[in-house]
Amino acid sequence: MVFSSLLFLFRFLPLVLILYFAAPRPLRNLVLLLVSLVFYAWGEPVYVILMIVSILISWTGGLMVDRFLRLGRRRAAKISLAVSVAAGLSLLGFFKYADFVLRTVNQITHSDIPLLELALPIGISFYTFQTISYIIDVYRGNAGVQKNIISYGAYVTMFPQLIAGPIVQYKTIDRQLRQRRESSDEFAQGVMRFMSGLGKKVLLANNAGLLWDQIRIMDPGNLPVLTAWIGIAAYTFQIYFDFSGYSDMAIGLGHMFGFRFLENFDHPYESRSASQFWRKWHISLGTWFREYVYIPLGGSRAGTIGLIRSTMAVWLLTGIWHGADWNFMIWGLYYGVILLMEKLFYGKYLERIPSALQHVYCMIIVMIGWFIFSYNEIPGGMGYLGAMFGGGGRFLDNGSIYQLYSNAVMLIILILGSTALPAALAGKLLGRCSEKSAVPLILRGAYVVLLFIASVAYLVSASYNPFLYFRF
Repeated sequence: MVFSSLLFLFRFLPLVLILYFAAPRPLRNLVLLLVSLVFYAWGEPVYVILMIVSILISWTGGLMVDRFLRLGRRRAAKISLAVSVAAGLSLLGFFKYADFVLRTVNQITHSDIPLLELALPIGISFYTFQTISYIIDVYRGNAGVQKNIISYGAYVTMFPQLIAGPIVQYKTIDRQLRQRRESSDEFAQGVMRFMSGLGKKVLLANNAGLLWDQIRIMDPGNLPVLTAWIGIAAYTFQIYFDFSGYSDMAIGLGHMFGFRFLENFDHPYESRSASQFWRKWHISLGTWFREYVYIPLGGSRAGTIGLIRSTMAVWLLTGIWHGADWNFMIWGLYYGVILLMEKLFYGKYLERIPSALQHVYCMIIVMIGWFIFSYNEIPGGMGYLGAMFGGGGRFLDNGSIYQLYSNAVMLIILILGSTALPAALAGKLLGRCSEKSAVPLILRGAYVVLLFIASVAYLVSASYNPFLYFRF
């Protein structure tokens, strides 16, 4: 079940809201846990057991780490931490990467080991990272141990952010799990944020995806440069509005239930360098790797060698985290090299050139990165990459002009929608209204209603509604 579905919008969510707010406050974490398990079981009935096992392992690990620390037995606490983290990573590794390892072994040794062909448990990368961060933070003293299995289970399974994040660290919502206070203002803010995300996903990401799918299947040997770049631009916008739209919906749902999740995107396509881009894109993942991998490995404090080691380790793991295929590893190493080059060599020179050129540089880097990310089959992808740089022998043709002309309005909307400009204009418009005026309330209400009607109309009439981050 995805948020951008009629089933979720008209059945699951209304029923959950009724159950949640009808329940006494002490039972609301239990309600969240149960409805989240139902939400997960809708698409993964068997793997609910895997999730429950992961919860029990990490919850027990946290209790043991806390107990040993209180007894002054730090070595035993460290062993408990290592065992719990290893268990979580083993489950993730087995279900997500077993077939990739077997395929690689078969290719190298020319053997024929049968693949396990296991279905990927939805959201396992996200909830595994959450359980790991919890145990580590308990060991570090950055979070208090959660002795209530219901509250801890609600944290891990919470359906708003279960499938594709943002990755919520336990220390950021510990207090909210214990004593949050829902309110009508918070709920209204959540509805507006959810509808904004729904519009991003359904009206923008899906239409950009249709254009990308149309161009991607073309013969790369005859693909003009302009058409190839229009295609990868469409994918660049699709993945942004798909994922940031989902994050907006998750944050909005969190508000409805009294939770405040941290932001996951900050207009990354406005960036002027790859380094800045990754401070604005998937912020929760970047924060996780910085706190639990980069800094422990020494980071920039360990000199140039330490910086190289830490950066490449983080980006190799980032690529592996995203998927069990070689293109994801290449994508991670690609960014590792680019970020090191910016840090060690040309970053200071990049800052001296006009900001418009900085932005062009950044977007070329990002779009090439999304090309690598999008192609699981590397040989086929190389043909498309060649077309982007003139391999098709033509810069444009009548088809290119038609693609550009027929999609110009959509591309302009996508470009503007990926910037802070719409929010700034809306803020100025609402700011001109007097404090006692009902106009802001009416405009916000109209905005939500129109987005909802347009999104539902699209979902009713269209069959194209993919969700890119399901596979991660």
